[in-house]
Amino acid sequence: MLLQEQVTEGVRVLVPFGKRKLITGVVKKLHDQSPAHYEPKEIIDVLDHSPSLTAKQLHFFEWMSQYYLCNEGEVLQAALPSGLKLNSESFLELHPVFEDFEQLSAQELVLVTVLKDKTISFEEAAKVLKRSSAHPVVKSLLEKKAIILYEQVKEKYKHKTEKRIRLVGSVVAEQALQAWFEKLEKTPKQLDLLLAYLRLIPVLNQPELNATGIDKKTLLGEQLSESSLKTLIKQGLMEEYHSVTSRLQFDFSQAEAPDLSAVQQQSLDKIIALQETKPTVLLQGVTGSGKTEIYIHLIKKELEKGKQALLLVPEIALTTQLMNRLAKFFGQEMGIYHSKFSDNERVEIWNNVLNGKTRFIVGVRSSIFLPFSDLGLLIIDEEHESSYKQQDPAPRYNARDSALYVASMFNAFTLLGSATPSLESYYNAQGEKYGWVELTERYGEATLPEVQVIDMKREKKFKTEQLGFSSVLIKQIQDTLKADKQVIIFQNRRGYAPVLECQDCAHVSQCPHCSVSLTVHSYKHELRCHYCGHSESIPPGCKVCGSTHLSTQGTGTEKIEEDLKQLFPETNVIRMDQDTTRSKNGFQRIITSFQNKEAGIMVGTQMVTKGLDFEDVELVGIYHADRMWNFPDFRSVERSFQTLVQVSGRAGRKSQQGKVFIQTYDVKHPLFKWTNQNDYNGFAQEELNDRHLLHYPPFTRLIKLAVKGQDKSLTLKAAKILASELRKRLQGATVLGPEAPAVDKIRNYYIQDILIKLERNNRNVLSNKQLVALSAKDITSSKEFRNIYIVLDVDPLL
Repeated sequence: MLLQEQVTEGVRVLVPFGKRKLITGVVKKLHDQSPAHYEPKEIIDVLDHSPSLTAKQLHFFEWMSQYYLCNEGEVLQAALPSGLKLNSESFLELHPVFEDFEQLSAQELVLVTVLKDKTISFEEAAKVLKRSSAHPVVKSLLEKKAIILYEQVKEKYKHKTEKRIRLVGSVVAEQALQAWFEKLEKTPKQLDLLLAYLRLIPVLNQPELNATGIDKKTLLGEQLSESSLKTLIKQGLMEEYHSVTSRLQFDFSQAEAPDLSAVQQQSLDKIIALQETKPTVLLQGVTGSGKTEIYIHLIKKELEKGKQALLLVPEIALTTQLMNRLAKFFGQEMGIYHSKFSDNERVEIWNNVLNGKTRFIVGVRSSIFLPFSDLGLLIIDEEHESSYKQQDPAPRYNARDSALYVASMFNAFTLLGSATPSLESYYNAQGEKYGWVELTERYGEATLPEVQVIDMKREKKFKTEQLGFSSVLIKQIQDTLKADKQVIIFQNRRGYAPVLECQDCAHVSQCPHCSVSLTVHSYKHELRCHYCGHSESIPPGCKVCGSTHLSTQGTGTEKIEEDLKQLFPETNVIRMDQDTTRSKNGFQRIITSFQNKEAGIMVGTQMVTKGLDFEDVELVGIYHADRMWNFPDFRSVERSFQTLVQVSGRAGRKSQQGKVFIQTYDVKHPLFKWTNQNDYNGFAQEELNDRHLLHYPPFTRLIKLAVKGQDKSLTLKAAKILASELRKRLQGATVLGPEAPAVDKIRNYYIQDILIKLERNNRNVLSNKQLVALSAKDITSSKEFRNIYIVLDVDPLL
């Protein structure tokens, strides 16, 4: 087939990029109009027999690029799993006419000697030279015309195969098997292996089973000899072959949907009734009310219609626990999609959704990019979570808002679920743009936890606190552990301590690339920047005065874990934060360990607040509540309320009422009035009044521009000119700034922020957005500001 005939919309193609590199592109549209301003590159190859992307996906990518002010290529980069993005890899080859080996250095000679026998990749060259980069040596050899550098396309996705064993076809008959039994009488190990195969694969009763045979590992797992197997293969009794297999398997049979309580059933009936008139419904259910069970019934109903369903969750940790709960109801129809999966696993899920094999997906924000063909239901669990917002790189999209657009393309029903909805969703429900269903009772016999605020000023005054824990919380932890129940301690700061300070000269260890102090990580004995990743060993003394009197200031989860082990030496304490969950199975390991009661106390960051369900947790302690709302951010109070309610909701999820103790230095903070009573509606109304008064979302739309540059004064100058231009160009908009953020230097780039407020009912929103993008481009295109770059963030979380 001609290359031209293979090109259709949605197929991946290989195209040249630069002089030597090849990259993956996607065909968006077929037309016969030549570009006016550039010479198009020719397509080198078509990578797909059928499209890897659907027309709806391409339309969605275009919408996202326009709404979030980015390029479609940036959307495609975020959407496609790495395994579908082919690229070219550099290879080295000895130049056929090169003979002047005497002029080569020792290292160059080492590399050339290897190249005499074979071609190697650039990456392999570094290993040959035993250095981190082969670039200097390769560059020198290229200048001497000793080698040739060329590009070779590298396919990232590979099918998973397994070795399987089966009987040679002619042996399956009973008479032939009997002859082999007689032949193997004097070789008992080989006879045992044949008997084991027949026991596991009963070919006499079901001869068709021999076609697929058995996994080699399973067969040899019967304590049998591999050498005996090799002998039987050599003799012609058995054969070994490779079979393509899935990386994504669940060992659960499908069960019926769980029974619902009367209150849950009423809520489900209301949701189904609202589907007729409202494409989006907000399910506001208190923590532990059993929203997941309602989700299961809705998903089952949609799958029975032959439709597809997507359940979005904010954290990988939540997919880990949900996977175990949902797999027994949906089995092989369900797929999991998140970044801890390998490239190959994500490609398999992508292809399974594309061909209709997987009809139900549980995944994080990137799941909205999957190639659905008949999506009927989209559920966004914990819809208030900030994790749904992509920060860097572009596209800086909000998966919750983008999912609503995806649902509209399919005329699918969307359910937003949360105990503490975002004020935007709550406002839309109150204004009847969304349907609204409330679940005000916990499932079963469970009741909402008792909340108590602890005055840490008083504890300090009377010297009753120990290692940052109040006497009240210590006593409660002791009582809970004695009752064979579990405890969660929440502190939204990872690491050991945020500051390492010299007690003599007050010098604080700072990141050389960012305007923040380095965080102490005791476990690795290092100081680390949580913005750029810079790390260094903890110094033996002060870098300024040489004093060895160094002390840590502040407390992170690592130190709390250490302190709890000191206070409760007989109790196993585990920690769940970004540092302990980096590996693929990190979440699963920690969650399973805590579920199995291998630990009595779990210390965690915001990860422990997001929908996790541990039936033996009866006490939740919030170590330091004050630092949650002391931020220059109009959403800080909303986030603090949501966090307090969500982490409190981990306590007492079964019959016994749980307890929540909040340590604070400001017991009169107005937030406690609402958290103590679990009164979301009262809090929301008061906060919405403040937002309306100050013209913040949901009453306005925001666009944030971060102007960045390595020259501080030049960055400020560019930001001032940009702000001035925006004030002239934009209609019905308020432009605030420029203003340096709290952390005004990251990765050696100084930052100036500009905030634009657009009235929500402003008809010029689209044209204003285009003017914002054009103004930013005008700045960065000028010769003076060519080293400045500007980040555009639509609907920022700030």
